[in-house]
Amino acid sequence: MTLPHYAVLGAPVAHSLSPRIHAEFARQCGIDLLYVAIDTAADGFDATLERFQRAGGIGANVTAPDKIAAAAAAQSLSPRARRAGAVNTLAWRDSHWYGDITDGSGLVRDLRERREVDLFRKRVLMLGAGGAARAVAPALMDADVAQLVVANRTRANAWDLIDQLHDSDRAIACTLDELPGMGSFDLVLSAVPPDEEGAIPDYPPSILGEETTAIDLNYGARALPFLAWAKSHGCTRTSDGLGMLVEQAADSFELWHGVRPQTEAVYTQLRMGSSLAG
Repeated sequence: MTLPHYAVLGAPVAHSLSPRIHAEFARQCGIDLLYVAIDTAADGFDATLERFQRAGGIGANVTAPDKIAAAAAAQSLSPRARRAGAVNTLAWRDSHWYGDITDGSGLVRDLRERREVDLFRKRVLMLGAGGAARAVAPALMDADVAQLVVANRTRANAWDLIDQLHDSDRAIACTLDELPGMGSFDLVLSAVPPDEEGAIPDYPPSILGEETTAIDLNYGARALPFLAWAKSHGCTRTSDGLGMLVEQAADSFELWHGVRPQTEAVYTQLRMGSSLAG
């Protein structure tokens, strides 16, 4: 059976809403396409991507844990993907893969337009320094935040991310153990999925202030532990990453098809079917 032309690649990926989102975008824009989820766990990212392309694949979204591998697999990168060192959108162009990253632009659009969060001169805390954090950090800096603190279990990984941003005045790395001395933040972003037992690290409540917005970049059940922790410590402005997912998907769709679909109806439809309240 021939693989479809578009797919989301990652592991695990069966839970992904991307096929549903892109099918709705295609219907809305009158575009015929096939889009499925392909798990990369069995054969690895590179082999899976090669098989997908040989079967006629011309566009792919990439989710955890393969965003950094996707950047390495692309023969050309957009400036923002090069800066992030991660890719979530691949397009087959001129016999090679072109890589872009739309997570950051999707997050910023969701924050500004849907959450009414003004990022200008705000203190932002990023929990985690993996592919998800790398994907959105440059866009946050470009939104003129006052400070971005990246907190990670290991300082080295946090510093690696900070080094890519080339802004030592505004970007700071620290370990999770150092967070109690950092004060509260205007925006706290969790880029760390819960462990197999659904547990998250023991973050200090002091990172949350009266006006803090807390967002988990995951969506659905994977976002629940962090959001529950934030709410238990008095944070009233919380959301998962569903809005970012829809907005980054629209950016990917535009890259492939040359038209940006409307997102609000799709977001509302997905949110109504979710157990989470934004």
